[in-house]
Amino acid sequence: QVHLVESGGGLVQPGGSLRLSCAASGFTLDDYDIGWFRQAPGKEREGVSCINSNDGSTYYADSVKGRFTFSRDNAKNTVYLQMNSLKPEDTAVYYCATDCVPGPDDYWGQGTQVTVSS
Repeated sequence: QVHLVESGGGLVQPGGSLRLSCAASGFTLDDYDIGWFRQAPGKEREGVSCINSNDGSTYYADSVKGRFTFSRDNAKNTVYLQMNSLKPEDTAVYYCATDCVPGPDDYWGQGTQVTVSS
């Protein structure tokens, strides 16, 4: 059975850092493009970052470029999103999913809350 489990969220002050993890079970993460998404209260879900399974290339939304870094540990079947210089507007529930543009057959984690506030 396929599962994605995010962790690492929390409350952090502006300018702080967090590292989110997305651990997979039931399949090999490296076989899939994996995306990070976020949804803030009252807003639509948006794509934050994505990694291509073929060549390892990464994509970042303009709003996080230069501050967030996507990485992958194949031995742990886990991907990470390192988030630095966090801003209040980064506050959202963060999700990982099994594609950069997930469709109805893709899998999602349950989400992890990130709150950036002083």
